[in-house]
Amino acid sequence: MEIRTLRYFLAAAREENISRAAESLHITQPTLSKALKGLENELGRKLFVRKSFSIRLTEEGVLLRSRAEDLVSMADKIEKEFLSLDDFMGGELYFGLAESWQIRYLAREIRLFRERCPGLRYHITSGDTEQVTEKLEKGLLDFAVLAETPDYGRYEAVVFPEADVWGLVLRRNDPLAEKEKITVEDLAGLPLFASEQGWEHDIRGWAGSRFQSLHFEGSFRLSYNASVFAREGLGYLLTFDRLIDTSPESGLKFIPLYPALTTSLYLVWNRYQTFTPAADRFLQQIRRTFTDK
Repeated sequence: MEIRTLRYFLAAAREENISRAAESLHITQPTLSKALKGLENELGRKLFVRKSFSIRLTEEGVLLRSRAEDLVSMADKIEKEFLSLDDFMGGELYFGLAESWQIRYLAREIRLFRERCPGLRYHITSGDTEQVTEKLEKGLLDFAVLAETPDYGRYEAVVFPEADVWGLVLRRNDPLAEKEKITVEDLAGLPLFASEQGWEHDIRGWAGSRFQSLHFEGSFRLSYNASVFAREGLGYLLTFDRLIDTSPESGLKFIPLYPALTTSLYLVWNRYQTFTPAADRFLQQIRRTFTDK
């Protein structure tokens, strides 16, 4: 199975049309059709349902797409890494990021690093711990930022300079908006939004024996999307401070939890990872900066 054939397959899956896919790949339609048929024969599975003017993936095709995306991404990453081995003024860096206002510290370090290495190219993906560590373990990322204590048996890490503060985001005209602190008792029975990770790890530990009195209305991976639901009065958002616009004009307000709940942020990498020169130099810079803070 060739990487080139997987690229053909992904283009066809994306376009859902052989002609458009062939055009995007700058090859002829018969060449693409032959390659896709050969891939199906090689795997012994039908990957597409073909109609008059479109195609769609079978269940087997959906499975292959997820695997092919990782394989093609890895092939691209390897190619770029080897091309940049002797490029001391550039290189490639790959990050997977949790949501936090402290990402500004990472952005600052990337800016400073790029001033010394103007040819640097960096790639950012966002997600929760499960999403970014999966990519990290597959070798698709150099670094991940986690909003929970990492598994030090698998990863090495440096901690960010500060901690994130948990609180409640709610509408400014809500009766609870008059409070200066939010307790577990205030939240009992209310429709609450949070990330699944935050709910099961941070909020469960904070609420203790009162956790069962809390009602989990829905989970969101992105706090901004949850804030839209909170603004519409569908519920209350438990999240970090400074992630959501809570200015008077926004119609929302942030109130910290009591007792205070904070979460540390970590930059992690695989314990036995072999870095490119660019990633190694960046890590040295991060270690110096974060340790000095």
